[in-house]
Amino acid sequence: MPVANDYYGILGVRRDADADEIKKAYRRLARELHPDVNPDPALQERFKEVTQAYEVLSDPEKRQMYDLGADPFARAGAPGAGGAGGFGAGFPFSDLMDAFFGGGAAQRGPRSRARRGRNATIRVDLDLSECAFGTTRDLVVDTAVVCPTCSGEGTAPGTHPVTCDVCNGRGEVSQVTRSFIGQMMTSRPCPGCGGFGTVIRKPCPECDADGRVRTRRTIKVRIPAGVEDGTHIQLAGEGEVGPGGGPPGDLFLEIVQRPHAIFERQGDDLHCTVTIPMVAAALGATLQVETLDGPAELDIRPGTQSGQAISLYGQGTARLNSSGRGDLVVHVTVETPTKLEPEQEELLRQLAKLRGEEAPPGKFAPGQQGFFSRLRDAFNSR
Repeated sequence: MPVANDYYGILGVRRDADADEIKKAYRRLARELHPDVNPDPALQERFKEVTQAYEVLSDPEKRQMYDLGADPFARAGAPGAGGAGGFGAGFPFSDLMDAFFGGGAAQRGPRSRARRGRNATIRVDLDLSECAFGTTRDLVVDTAVVCPTCSGEGTAPGTHPVTCDVCNGRGEVSQVTRSFIGQMMTSRPCPGCGGFGTVIRKPCPECDADGRVRTRRTIKVRIPAGVEDGTHIQLAGEGEVGPGGGPPGDLFLEIVQRPHAIFERQGDDLHCTVTIPMVAAALGATLQVETLDGPAELDIRPGTQSGQAISLYGQGTARLNSSGRGDLVVHVTVETPTKLEPEQEELLRQLAKLRGEEAPPGKFAPGQQGFFSRLRDAFNSR
């Protein structure tokens, strides 16, 4: 008996559309027309037509019969079953769930008791030299490990989990309900076993069926050269063991660099300040300064000004995951004496006379004004 409905037109696909195109078209229409989403009574009949069209075109045998002009429901012994608003016997209910939850219902079957453990983070305080050159530390970690009594199984010695007699090991129970669109089957985790499919009758006395116990252990870790404040180091598999003896998570080390008495770190470079007398700044000198590698000589050139920076190349910290080192940048501060002995004062006056600086004129940089000039201009502009 020929079928009057144009199932391809109802779904909006070509007659040569493949199974994926038909499924995508159905999901799109189901999201728009399902009564739970759009309660408009006028659209309920449209949703029934879409459901019936998909039930036919998603089944290769029914689709072949439909393409030949025969009634696709005749062999099933339920003429017009789709038209009555119900799902046919072979209707894939999971496709309807895909339409609303994007990619399928929850994983079917029992779930494993073993789950991955959580990640953990611990703080590691380091001196500047340890950050710069790297170090090795023994860290004491409070964590969860596999229970030594049950080896992660969670059962008392000599026993094992038994199959759940509620779900017979499936981990879920099904329930059939009726609605205006026909019979619907829903599944939920088994209340008897929690979805595991097995039940622990005799829990392990040490871990109480968790499969793990807490303990304190010491691990040796290598801190690479060049780390700085805020650096995170990942140690894969050194975190907590998961429930049921599951795989461990990761351990993260958070580096905290202690302040240094002399140096301030900026990236891979170190900065410090040295104060020199004005005579040394004028005549030049060689000073001994501290570095992370020990004492080093610093050449002060004649005429060095206060605020000038002198770099000692390669005297900074190592570069993380790279070669080479940063620089040590020395900032010079020229100290002017606040009190002079009579003889010192006389010598400076003689020097000023030789340089013609007994009464040096004030100099302003181009574009700058004195305080009183700026004050006068402010009043004149009102």
